[in-house]
Amino acid sequence: MPECIVVSPWTDPVIDTLGHDPRSWYAETFWLPTLGPTSLLLLRHLADRFDAPAEAFTLDVAETAAALGLGTGTGEHAPLLKSMGRLVQFDLACRAGDDRFAVRCKVPPVNRRHVRRLPVSLQARHEEWVTTAQSTSAADRARRRARRVAFTLYELGDDIDAVERALHSAGFPPPLCRDAAHWAQQRHREAFEAASSQTPA
Repeated sequence: MPECIVVSPWTDPVIDTLGHDPRSWYAETFWLPTLGPTSLLLLRHLADRFDAPAEAFTLDVAETAAALGLGTGTGEHAPLLKSMGRLVQFDLACRAGDDRFAVRCKVPPVNRRHVRRLPVSLQARHEEWVTTAQSTSAADRARRRARRVAFTLYELGDDIDAVERALHSAGFPPPLCRDAAHWAQQRHREAFEAASSQTPA
């Protein structure tokens, strides 16, 4: 077992805008039964570490495992590394090299396949959450979030079709994807024209 691993944030403009903090009610309610308590605990611990601005940090495996009550086993089946492997399995982390991992700062909404595996009572609560998110006020929030994501992707160099496809892949309805992509393109054009028209001092 490595004595230390290096952890860095896995940046994703879409998930970072649409996702949920691992310490949130959503994560505790719907990701907990999907991911398991040990891996969610590790994800929350890493979220705390990400609060301090840094590109990456080194995690002492034995010390962190002891601090989280995960035991001090060694080898490839050590509890901490098994939990990290589970984060990789659920696409919440990925390997970035030997003893290096990139971990998401936000968790996406639980996908439909995993929702169907939740207890019936939690499936109903998730459906209530989805319904609330689709209400008028939630739709306004979704529009703002979609536009923020679209503008970020446009600034990163994606064309309008790629932006629209990315928003659709993130679960936004097609009309909202189209609206956000065109809005971002227009704002980007206006900003470029304003900057071009300025006369140097």
